[in-house]
This record gives sequence, structure tokens and C-alpha cells, in this order.
Amino acid sequence: MANFTNTPFAKRLRAAKSHDTEDSSPKRSRSRTNPVFGVHAPSTPSLDSFPGASESGVADATVAAKDYGDRFVPSRDSGDLRASFHLLEGKSPSAPTKKLIPTESDALKEQANSIFASLLHTEVAPSSPVRASSPVRQPSTVAPPSTPTRRRLFNFNTPSKSNPATPDRRLDTPNDEAYSMSPVRQESRQLLESPRRKLRSVCKTPYRVLDAPELADDFYLNLVDWSSTNVLSVGLGSCVYLWTAHTAAVSKLCDLADAGDTVSSVSWVQKGSTLAIGTLSGRMYIYDASTLQRIRMYPLAHTNRIGALSWNTHVLTSGSRDRMIYHRDVREADQKAFLKSSAHRQEVCGLRWNAESGVQSAALASGGNDNKVCIWDLRGSKRAKRAGSGGGTTSGDEGNDVPLWKFHEHTAAVKALAWDPHISGVLASGGGTADKHIRFWNTQNGTLLNQLDTGSQVCNLTWSLTSHELVSTHGFSSTTAQNQICIWKYPSLDMVAALTGHSHRVLYLAMSPDGETIVTGAGDETLRFWNAFPKQDRRERKESRLDYGRLIR
Repeated sequence: MANFTNTPFAKRLRAAKSHDTEDSSPKRSRSRTNPVFGVHAPSTPSLDSFPGASESGVADATVAAKDYGDRFVPSRDSGDLRASFHLLEGKSPSAPTKKLIPTESDALKEQANSIFASLLHTEVAPSSPVRASSPVRQPSTVAPPSTPTRRRLFNFNTPSKSNPATPDRRLDTPNDEAYSMSPVRQESRQLLESPRRKLRSVCKTPYRVLDAPELADDFYLNLVDWSSTNVLSVGLGSCVYLWTAHTAAVSKLCDLADAGDTVSSVSWVQKGSTLAIGTLSGRMYIYDASTLQRIRMYPLAHTNRIGALSWNTHVLTSGSRDRMIYHRDVREADQKAFLKSSAHRQEVCGLRWNAESGVQSAALASGGNDNKVCIWDLRGSKRAKRAGSGGGTTSGDEGNDVPLWKFHEHTAAVKALAWDPHISGVLASGGGTADKHIRFWNTQNGTLLNQLDTGSQVCNLTWSLTSHELVSTHGFSSTTAQNQICIWKYPSLDMVAALTGHSHRVLYLAMSPDGETIVTGAGDETLRFWNAFPKQDRRERKESRLDYGRLIR
């Protein structure tokens, strides 16, 4: 009994009794002490007490000191783990709809993470066992007495699922869990042993890195381009250099230091060795790279810097900070443009003709610092006026000055533009820092096909020629992933690979003529070459014996 007197339970019991005696005194305290935790808790009035009796209660200073007892162990109800953590089949926690670029991710890692998540889900939170229902008594039918025909004391049969008295588990099956030596369940083993889709592996390191001193860190310039003759042109300060890929020879094409000018854009013609150069002062030059000779010079091409150039066979289109788009025929010596467009209200920073393999096209896409994407028709065709967002209108005698379509969905400058070479009329456009989206348009009917939130500034876009994939380069980011080169599968928009290496924004992008290699340039003054796309199927065409022209020697 003495031992019980000194126990914490006895002390709490004596404190509770003393508290009850104090409550029975005339000076009743407005607060009481919790007998379990020893903390002050306001007294709860009863249903028949005065309504305002407990609203002005003050804790008494003469209450006994706090007495903490044994630790409190909460009761844990044994329940279903899947139901407790909301892991029921068909119900998953809501996830954000936007897709952000992870720090390190590619198709192989995403597949491995998906398999690991499914395996963990199966092992930690398996499906709830199906509980058997209560047996139902069947109505008894009394059979008339009869003489048995066969006298057998024991009757052996194989358990079957048709008999409700037979258990469902079959111990005679070789893959039963009772005989399994694997640490995981049968469902997990099936998941691990099932065949998986073979994914394309992409090398994460560049196979060549070139120094590019004075390569400008400016989002609105286009200083790198790769020709069909396998020559890379780079604008560095006031000079333009040519790098021949198959010989690694470097040559200087021109130097504008004497004119006090700086290169702002370069662009190769689709087929040939003709290079167009734009400058900060608004001049434009056309050179023959094979002879290193200047063909044309336009001293007053624009009134401000020329940041975007694009070829359509012999038609050269230029976009400037003066908000104008000019079309010139380089075969003519005339300095004036034969066509002008002025739909953008700020600088034109992106131009791309839908011309492949040297065939002249009529569709031109332009992006501006006013967050707009315009689709132009060189033939001057018009469409009917339509209500709703996503397109411009043509009216009156404005002619080609009004775009065929005008898209307003981007919320930042649009520099990245790329036409899909596999599907006619599909355009991809990328927005700047405030937008971070890649959007896909159907330029035939002016509708938005799809969009992807990359979580980072989109600087450039280029479609693959050997596979239906898209590569994008990025700059400023709201996540930990920055300065990445991402390869996306279209139309699923799944990431194939994410390449890292640049320490600044990847502002420049060009693709080799064979479609297998890309080169990227950044403000860190380096050019990096990546094996990004698979090789093209080079199946040699068998010569027919009827083709006598090839047999003549």
C-alpha cells in the first residue's frame, strides 16, 4: 500500500480530490486543472448554467503546480492501410497538370521510376483482401430413405472452385506463395519479368566543344546556323566565321569592324552556299561562302537591328526591331523590298518559312516581342472573318499587311518557331521567361493542338528529320533545371532526354544537314555538339538492269 501511495497515479488522484473540494467552496474558481496532462483548461458550462458565466472566467493563481505523468500513447485502430492513406483503386491524389522539366530526367529514368513506383505500391499497399460473404442457409429438402448403391467409407476428390466449401487457395500450384523463394509478391514478379518497350538512349555529353569568344548573350539575336553543305556559320562580335564540319577548318568570312557594326543574325539558304548577314545598325549583306565574296549589300535594309532572317529559295525575309518584315528577291539588284508586313507592335525576333528541300512555300511564321505569333501567306490569300481567339482577319485593301492567322495565347516574347516536317501545317512556338510554354498550332484552321509547360524560358525549337521528335533549348527557369537541351516525343510530349552542359542560357541552336547532330551556343562562349537524333535509314536502292543510263561508262 505504501508503494501505491507514492505512484504518479495516486498523486494525480489526490490532486483531483483536492480540486473537487475547492470547487465546493464559496470561492469557486473559473478554471480547472486537467487531471491527466496537468494543464489549465477553461471550464465548460452545463446546459442549465447561465450562458455568460464562463465567458469572463480567469484562471486562479493558487492552482497547484503542473504534474506530468506517464507518456500518452494514442490508440491506433487497426484498419486497411490503403483506405487510411487514400490508396484505393481508381483514386489517386490530384497532381498538377503542367509538366515541368526535372533536373535530371530522360526516358530510361522515367520508365525505371514508373516501375519502381508500381512495385512499391504493390508491396507496401497491396490490394485489400476480398472478404467472403456470410453463408446463407439453403432450404433443406428431406430426401426419402433409400438404399445406397455403392458402399464406400471415404470419397476423395480434387478441390474445385465450384464447390463453395472448398477454399480458393490451391497449394498444388507451383507458383503459390507458400513455395516462393522471392522476397516480393507474385504481382511484383510479373511486373519485373514483363517485357518493356525498348527506348532510345541519348548520349548526355557533347562529343565536341568549340570556343566561341564574344558570342553575345542576347535573347533577340540569331548568330548560329548550319548549311546544307555542312558548313557552320557563327557571328562573333563584328566578324562571321565559317567552320567546315568534315575538315574542322575555320575561315573568316567578313569583318565589319571598319564600318563600326556588329553582327546580329546569320542565315543560310536552303540549298547552296549563300549566307545572309544582318547587323545591329540595320544593314544586310549576302555572301557566297564558297568564294568568300560579297554578292549583295543593303545599307538601308532596316532602321534598327536585324534579329531574324529566313530564306524561301531566292526570297530573303528579314525582321527587325523597327517592327517591320521585308521580303526581297536576291536575284534582283533593286534595294527595295517587293513586300512589307507590319502586324507586330514590337520587335520581330522570330521568322521561319515553311520551306523544305529547297521547294518554295507560301507559309511564313513570325514571332514578336509583343507575345504574338503571326502566320503569313506569300500569295496574299485571304480567309473569311471569324469570331473568337486565335486568328486575325483580312479586310479592305490592306493586302498582305494583315496576317492569315494571329495567335495571342503566349504571354512572353516568341523567338522559337519550327515547322513540323512530318505533318503538313503544324507549327511549334515557344514563349519567353513569363510564358515558358511550347504550343503546337494547326495553321490550316487556326486552332491550338497542344501545349507543354516546360517551366523554363524557351529559346529555340527544331524538329528532327529522322524521327518525330522535337528539341528545345532553355534559359531562365523557375525550377532547379536551367540551361537545358530537351528532346520531346511528339505527339505524346514525353521527354526522351535532357542534356546539360552550358552554364548560361542556350540561346542558339542549329542542326546538321543529315539531321543527326545539333549544335548549341550560349553566353558561356562555347559551342557544343550533341548526337541527339537517331541515324537515318540509309537503304541503298538497288539499280535496275533496265536502267541503261547507269550502265553507260
